[in-house]
Amino acid sequence: MSKYVADHEAPLTMLSVKEYFPQLTEKEQKYAHYMSKASHAGTRVVLRQVSHESEAIFDLLLSIHKGLKGKYPTDIEQVDLYLDYVSQFLGNLGNYKSFGDSKFIPGCSQDTWFKLMERCQINPSDKVTALNCPYSTIHDLVVKGIYYVDDQVSMLGFPADGYVSSYYLGDPISLDDMKLLKNEIFASLSILPENTRIKKDLQNSQFEILIASVNLNNAIPHEYPSEDIKLSNGFTVKFKFGDHSTELALVVKYLKLARENAANDIQYKMLTEYINHFQTGSSKAHKESQKLWVKDLSPTVETNIGFIETYREPSGIIGEYESLVSIQNKLRTAKFATMVSNAENFISLLPWSQDYEKPKFNPPDFTSLEVLTFTGSGIPAGINIPNYDDVRLTIGFKNVSLGNILSASTKASKKFPPSFITEEDRLIFDKYQGESFEVQVGIHELLGHGSGKLLMEVEPGKFNFDIKNPPLGLDGKLVSTYYKVGETWGSRFGSLAGAFEETRAEVVAMYLITNRELLEIFGFKTREEQDNVIYAGYLQMARAGLLALEYWDPKTGKWGQPHMQARFSIMKTFLNHCSDNNFLTLEKDTKGELYIKLRKDLIETAGYECVKDYLHHLHVYKCSADVERGTQYYVDRSTVTPELAQYRDLVISKRLPRRQFIQANTIIDGDKVELKEYEETPLGMIESFIERESDLRSALGHLFGQMTLKRGSKKKNNSLAYNIAVSISYNEFDFSTRMLCFEFKKAARRTLDKTLEVLE
Repeated sequence: MSKYVADHEAPLTMLSVKEYFPQLTEKEQKYAHYMSKASHAGTRVVLRQVSHESEAIFDLLLSIHKGLKGKYPTDIEQVDLYLDYVSQFLGNLGNYKSFGDSKFIPGCSQDTWFKLMERCQINPSDKVTALNCPYSTIHDLVVKGIYYVDDQVSMLGFPADGYVSSYYLGDPISLDDMKLLKNEIFASLSILPENTRIKKDLQNSQFEILIASVNLNNAIPHEYPSEDIKLSNGFTVKFKFGDHSTELALVVKYLKLARENAANDIQYKMLTEYINHFQTGSSKAHKESQKLWVKDLSPTVETNIGFIETYREPSGIIGEYESLVSIQNKLRTAKFATMVSNAENFISLLPWSQDYEKPKFNPPDFTSLEVLTFTGSGIPAGINIPNYDDVRLTIGFKNVSLGNILSASTKASKKFPPSFITEEDRLIFDKYQGESFEVQVGIHELLGHGSGKLLMEVEPGKFNFDIKNPPLGLDGKLVSTYYKVGETWGSRFGSLAGAFEETRAEVVAMYLITNRELLEIFGFKTREEQDNVIYAGYLQMARAGLLALEYWDPKTGKWGQPHMQARFSIMKTFLNHCSDNNFLTLEKDTKGELYIKLRKDLIETAGYECVKDYLHHLHVYKCSADVERGTQYYVDRSTVTPELAQYRDLVISKRLPRRQFIQANTIIDGDKVELKEYEETPLGMIESFIERESDLRSALGHLFGQMTLKRGSKKKNNSLAYNIAVSISYNEFDFSTRMLCFEFKKAARRTLDKTLEVLE
C-alpha cells in the first residue's frame, strides 16, 4: 500500500501575486476579485467530479480544522502524516491525483483520524449527507472512502470495468454505453456534452443526462429535447437540469458582479454568455463566450471559466469544471508577442504540406500570466484554448503561459535532487531546466496546439479541402478519411485523443526547440546558451518519459495520465526509433543506479530526424481522421515493453513529492480590495480554504435571502432556494446539526414553502 500513501513533506509554494495585484486599477482589482469568487464557487463541482466521496472528505477535513481551531494536538501520533494527506487532498481538490489519476491514502493510522475527531466532538456514527456519497456514516467514509484502495479502486476509469468515475451515477457505465450516447445523442442531436454527467438505470432501461445549470427545468428546448429519446438498444434517454444548481447560482451571482467591472464591451458580452451558460445549461452559450474570449486581446486581468478539459472522463468528452483568474506579466508577454508575430514562419518549417495547415494563420493572443486563482483538480503550466475545433478554425485561440507555475515547478530542491540525471549533466540541467521549460511550453501551446487543420465536411456536401483531389497521405496515396458533419477530433479518437494531441504538441516543441532564431526571441543569444537550452530540453523530456512509468499500470496496461503517456512515447521514440542507437541510452553504474545518457552531439542530426518522422505521422493521422492507423501507430509507440517495464519499480522508489500550490484570497471592503496570502505550510493551505469557504457560505446565505424575498418568483425559485438553504445548513454546522437538518428536511421544506407563500 506504500505506493498509494500521500507524499510526505511535499514542497508547498504560495502562488504569490503581491508584486502584480497593486499594479491593477481599482476597477481591475474588483473584476479580479469577483471572478476569483466565481471561480472558487465551483470548488464543490470539481470535488464531485473527482470521486463520489471527495466532497464529504472535504467537509470532514474542514470540520476537524475548525473544531481544533487550527491547533493540532502534539499528544496524538502521526498528526504530521495526517496533515500531509490534507494538503495533498486540497491541492488536488479530491482524493485522486490530478496528475496520474490514482488514489492516494493517508500515511497515518486510522486511529489518528478518530482521535482528532474525538477532540472535535465529531461522532463516527454520524451520517454522511453529501450528495451521492456511497458511505452512510463518517466511520465508513474514513475506513472505506479514505483508506480503502486496491488495484481497481486506485484508478479512474469505466465503472463497468471495476474502476472509478464520478462523472457517472447509478448502475455501472461502460465504454459501449458512452459510444452509444456519443453517436446517437450528442453527435446526432448536435449536443455538446462537456457540462453533463450520466446516470444509468438498468431496471428502467434508461439513461439520464444531467445538465449543469442553475435552472431546474429545460429553458432551452431548441438545444435539448423536452421529450425522451429512444436509443437503438432499447434504452430511453431523458435530460435533467439543475446539476450543481446551488454552486452555479453562486457562480452566476459573482459573474454578474464581475460584469459590472468589465474592462470593455467584449468582456461584458463574454460574461453575459457565461451567465447564460451556467443559468440555463446552454453549451452553445459557452461556445459563444469563447468566441468573445478569443477576441478580448491581451487583457490585464485574464480569466476563463467553464467545463473545459476532458482528460479525466473515461470516454474523453465530458469536461471538468475549471476557472482561471490571472494578471498579465507584461515583460514576459513581450517575448511571446515576438514569437507570435513570427509564428507563421515557424509553422512553415513543420514537416507537412500546406494541405494540412490552415490557409491563414490567425495570430493568437499569447500572454504570460501570474495566477491569482485556478479552480480545478490541477494547475497546468500553459493553456491553449478554446477546445472547440470550429472556433479554433474560424475565430482562433489563445495561448497563455502561467509564469508563477512555471517558475515554481522547475524550482530546484536541495532536499530532492533530480533523479536519473548524471553528475556531469546536473550543472546544465539545474541551471537551464526552468528556462528551457519556458521555451518548451511556449512552443507546445502556440505552435503545437495552434498548428494544423482537420480535414472536415463542415456541412453536408461542403468541405474545407478539395474532396475530389485530397492531400497525400503518409503512403503517398490520396487520403480517404476525414471528419464528417458533427464529428470532432475528440469524438473520433475518443479516450486516446488527449494523449495523442499532447504528444503531437510536445513533439512540435522538440522539433522547434533546436531553431536558433526562436531561441534568440527568448533571449538566448550565444551559441553556448542555445546549446544548453536545447540539451536541457531534450534531457528533460527523456527524464519525463522515464518518470512516466509510475503512471502506467502493468496489470491492465492502462495509462493514468495523458501527458505522461505522451512523454513516455517520445522517450521510447528516442530509444527505439532513432537511426543512431547511441542517441539515448539508459545505463546502470556499478552501484545499480540508473542514469539517462543523451548524446548532445546527435540532437540536431539523428535526433532531429527521428522527431521529424514521429511528428509527421502524428499530424497526418490526426488531420485526416485516420483513426484505425493512427490508433495502431500511437498505441505501439506508447506501449510499455518488458525491457522498459523493468524500470518501473525503480522509478517509483525514487519518486519525488509533487509540488503543491497555495492560492491567495481577496477581500473586498467598500471600494478597496485586499489580497491575503498564506504561509507555505499545510496549515497555510487549510486556512486559505477555511476562509474561502466561510465567504462562500455567507454569500449563499445572502443569495437565499434575496431569492426568498423576490416577489412573483415562488414557483421558479422554490426548489433552488431550498437547495441553497440545505447547503448552507450542511456546511455551517457540526455533523450532529447537519444530520438533524437532513432528517427533518421534509419539515424544513414545508416551512420554506410556507415562508415563500407568506412573503408573496
